[in-house]
Amino acid sequence: MAHTFEELVAKHRAADEAHQRVEQLREDYGPPAQERWTGMQTETYETAWRAWRDLARDLQGALNEYASDEGRSRSEIEADVERVAESDGGAASDGT
Repeated sequence: MAHTFEELVAKHRAADEAHQRVEQLREDYGPPAQERWTGMQTETYETAWRAWRDLARDLQGALNEYASDEGRSRSEIEADVERVAESDGGAASDGT
C-alpha cells in the first residue's frame, strides 16, 4: 500500500498521542511495580499500551515503504515526518 507524506505525518501524530496517553496513565496510576492497580486500571493501561505499540509499528512499516518508493533514506524521511508532525503549523509538506 502506497503512503503519502501527509499519511506518514498523521500516523506519527497518532502514535505520539497514544504514547502520551500511556505516559499519562503511568503518572495517574503510579508505577505498576509499586502501586497495586485495579483490574480496570490494568486493562485500561494494557489497551493503551497495545494501541501505542500497534500505531508505532504501523508507522515504522509505512516509513520503510515510503522511503523505498521515494528512493530516499529512511532516516531522512523519518526526520522530515517528525519535523512536520511536531510543528504547530499542521500543514504537511515534504519540501519537494
